[in-house]
Amino acid sequence: MVFKKLLGSLGVGAPTVDTVLAGGAAVPGGSLSGQVRLRGGSADFTVESITLELVARVEAEHEEGESEGTVSFGRFTVSGGFVLTEGAEHSIPFDVALPWETPITELYGQDLGIVLGVRTELAVAGARDKGDLDRLSVAPLPAQEALLEALGQLGFGFKSADLELGHIRGTGQQLPFYQEIELSPAPQYAHEVNEIELTFLAGPGGLEVVLEADKRSGFFTEGSDALGRFTVGHQDYQGRDWSAELDSWIRSLVAVRSAHGTPPAYGYGDEHGHGHRESHGHGSGPGMGTAVAAGAAGLAVGVAGGLVAAEVVDEVGDFFEDEEDEGDGGED
Repeated sequence: MVFKKLLGSLGVGAPTVDTVLAGGAAVPGGSLSGQVRLRGGSADFTVESITLELVARVEAEHEEGESEGTVSFGRFTVSGGFVLTEGAEHSIPFDVALPWETPITELYGQDLGIVLGVRTELAVAGARDKGDLDRLSVAPLPAQEALLEALGQLGFGFKSADLELGHIRGTGQQLPFYQEIELSPAPQYAHEVNEIELTFLAGPGGLEVVLEADKRSGFFTEGSDALGRFTVGHQDYQGRDWSAELDSWIRSLVAVRSAHGTPPAYGYGDEHGHGHRESHGHGSGPGMGTAVAAGAAGLAVGVAGGLVAAEVVDEVGDFFEDEEDEGDGGED
C-alpha cells in the first residue's frame, strides 16, 4: 500500500511525501530498501530529518481485558537537513537492516494476518508529521521455512498467527513482543495435544525455536503446557531430516506428564498456560479460519471458503485507516 499524504500539521501548501518500498518481501535481519519521494509545497521548506519507523499491530492483555495497539520496533534516520524548494521534487534512496526478530507476515505467498508497516516521519521547521504509512511484507528465513515445511510434512495444520506484547523468559528476545504461530496437531499427536505453538527468535547466529505443547486433559490429569527451547543455525536447515528431528522434539514435549513434575531440560507453563511467558498477550490468533495442506509442498497455507483473503485485507485496511486517522488528528 503506497499513497501520498499532505503533511497536515504543516498547513496548506505543505510538501507531500510518498514512500515506495522495493518490490518483493523482505526477510528478518535482511535489507529493506526503497525511496522517499518528496514534492515541494507552495513555499520553500527546511527539512530537518526524515525518519522511517517500523510499526506492528500487537495484542495485549491487561486487567481490564484484551486490546490491540501499535508498537514501534525500529527507527532509522535516512536523511539529514536540506531545503526543499517550492514545487521541487526530491528522492531519497534508503537501505536499512530489519531487526532479526521481525515477524514473518507470509508463507508461500499466503498472508498470515500479521500486520506490519513502515511509517515515514518528516521533521520540517520544528514540526513533525507522520506523513506516509506503507505495509511491510516479510517472508521466512530459509531455516524458518525448512522447519515450517517439516511440520507440514508431519501433518500439522496452520491455525493462526499473532503478535503478543511481552517477553519469553529464558530466551535472548530483543523486541518488546513475540510472534506466535499456532498449529493444529498432526493425527499421531492429536490424542495428547490440543495445539502446538511455535515462536522463532532469530539472531545473527541462528534461531531460538520455542515450541509449546498445549496438552489435553484426561480422567485423572489436568491439561497443561509443556515448553521446549531449541537452537538452530542459519545453515543447519540443509541436509538434515527436520521431520524426524521435530517429531523427536514434539514427542519429548508430550511425554511430560505434568507441568508440575520434574522437567528433563525443558521449561513449563502453569495450569493456566503460558506460564513461561512474561506476556501481556494470549494464545489466540486473529481468527483467520485458514487451513493447511500438508504434503510435498510442506506447510502451505490454504484458504477456507475463500474468506481468508478478505479478512486479512479488512484487518490490514483497518490498521492503516486507524493510523491515518491518528495522523489527521494533528490538523485540529
